[in-house]
Amino acid sequence: MGVRAGTALTTRLTRRRAIGIAAITPMLFVAGCGISKSPGESDSLLAWPAEGRWPDIFDFVDPEIQEAYRYAVAHPDELRYMPCFCGCGAQGHTSNYDCYVREVRSDGSVLLDPMSFG
Repeated sequence: MGVRAGTALTTRLTRRRAIGIAAITPMLFVAGCGISKSPGESDSLLAWPAEGRWPDIFDFVDPEIQEAYRYAVAHPDELRYMPCFCGCGAQGHTSNYDCYVREVRSDGSVLLDPMSFG
C-alpha cells in the first residue's frame, strides 16, 4: 500500500490555507475597532475589487489593513460567522464582516465600512 499521488500536496495546501486563516484572523479582530462613518463618506469608500480599484484611503493605511479589507471582501462566508468584540454592535454590526463591508452592489462595487481604517 503506497501513498496516493497528490495526497501530500493536498495536505500541504490545506495546512497552508489553515495557517493563512489563522494568521489573518487576529488582524481582522484588532483592525475592526476603528473609526466610525462621517457624513458624505460613502462615495469615497466605494471599491471595485474585481478591477483592483480601491478607495484613495488605501494609500494612507498600513498594508495589513489593506489586506484585511481584501480578505473580508473575498471571504464573506467565513467572516459572517466570526463575532466582533469591539463594541460596534450599536452601529448595527452583527459579525466581523460588517466591520469591513457595508454593502455589496449588483454592479460589482463594494461599499466599505470605515470602522477598520482606524
